[in-house]
Amino acid sequence: MRQTWESFKVTGDDLLRRVKEILHEGNVRRIVIKQGARTVVEFPVTIGVVGALAAPSLAAVGALAALLTECTIEVERERSAPSAPPPPTVRVSKKKKS
Repeated sequence: MRQTWESFKVTGDDLLRRVKEILHEGNVRRIVIKQGARTVVEFPVTIGVVGALAAPSLAAVGALAALLTECTIEVERERSAPSAPPPPTVRVSKKKKS
């Protein structure tokens, strides 16, 4: 598995909605919320933990949304490595007897 990063610029009003959408998309390892170059909050996301256990993090994001006007959400995702190509096929032809 390899990790990739995505960034989204959002306003404070859209922050909580967008974080919820990202969590429901799955394969998220970490979410970082920044205002300019300053990291405001960073939290890891455990696989399968989206329901009640994510509520405290979402409450914190909701409180931040009231304070921030514009921010960037950075998302670390885990991507599965591309599968190896199948081995080459070797064809054996039978020679005709003359």
